[in-house]
Amino acid sequence: MSLLPSVLFVCLGNICRSPLAEAAFRAAADERGLRLTIDSAGLGGWHAGEAPDPRAQEVARANGIDISHYRARQVARKDFGLFDHVVALDLDNLVALRELRPQSARARLSLLLDHVPGREGQAVSDPYYSGPEGFLTTWSDVTAGADGLLTKILAPA
Repeated sequence: MSLLPSVLFVCLGNICRSPLAEAAFRAAADERGLRLTIDSAGLGGWHAGEAPDPRAQEVARANGIDISHYRARQVARKDFGLFDHVVALDLDNLVALRELRPQSARARLSLLLDHVPGREGQAVSDPYYSGPEGFLTTWSDVTAGADGLLTKILAPA
């Protein structure tokens, strides 16, 4: 593993939760002056090439982050060798990632909220079928998870 690990966030379609997690983690890393490899992807490919959901873009923008240039992509088996951490946004995604992960892969799998004390095993709220308030809840979840994950990654072994 490198000194500054790489992280991939994964949800179902890569237009709501995982781009917001990517944005929150980038912001947390930037605040600490770290230049990490950070990306997001979806298990499904039906949104590949699309920008994040406009509601996700709005909540990110309201927090000073522009994600309009992000583009959805489907997770690939090679990602498990390219990234040190592959972080799922809910248990269904984690189970699917475990099945997709090659045995020889170096990536560590986890749920994002496993990195928040007291939230272990919980899913990041999926806002897709909700209104703007759902995206605010998701932003709160991914921000807490990003801070917790970065703290664990940077902690001395």
